[in-house]
Amino acid sequence: MIEIPVSDEALLKARKQAVEMGKLNNSITKGQGNVAGFVGEIVTAELLGATQQNTYDYDLVLINGQTVDVKTKRTSVTPLPHYDCSVAKLSTHQSCDNLAFVRVKNDYSVAWFLGMIPRLQYYEVARYMNKGDVDPDNGYVVKSSCYNLSIEDLWKVSIHESSS
Repeated sequence: MIEIPVSDEALLKARKQAVEMGKLNNSITKGQGNVAGFVGEIVTAELLGATQQNTYDYDLVLINGQTVDVKTKRTSVTPLPHYDCSVAKLSTHQSCDNLAFVRVKNDYSVAWFLGMIPRLQYYEVARYMNKGDVDPDNGYVVKSSCYNLSIEDLWKVSIHESSS
């Protein structure tokens, strides 16, 4: 997990993109998560050296041409390794190479890049939960049918800083 301070510039860009997008069809949060979602995309793009694309199927394109859809959740706490990364059943049609997961603090001060995983592998190993199910791990009542995978089961991404 990589903690990333959210810059004023990134937050301003995210707010602008959220306004331009408006409310998505089938949005679980009715558009309330758009700013956090774009913060997640922006910090992930910067971290991975990717280009933000925002298509129907993916959000980023890596230097090697692989595509990434970024899934972001808002949080009030630092994420722990056993917390879940979720993909709504409504999003399983998205055609991308990889899924990346991010948590953004509710005040937008910090984001955590949690890791990535190839999309097809995610669905092979994730736990499926129906709307209304109670997650036995944390007591959460599922709001929309989804697939869940713990942060600790994601592929870790190492970022090596060059020395000058």
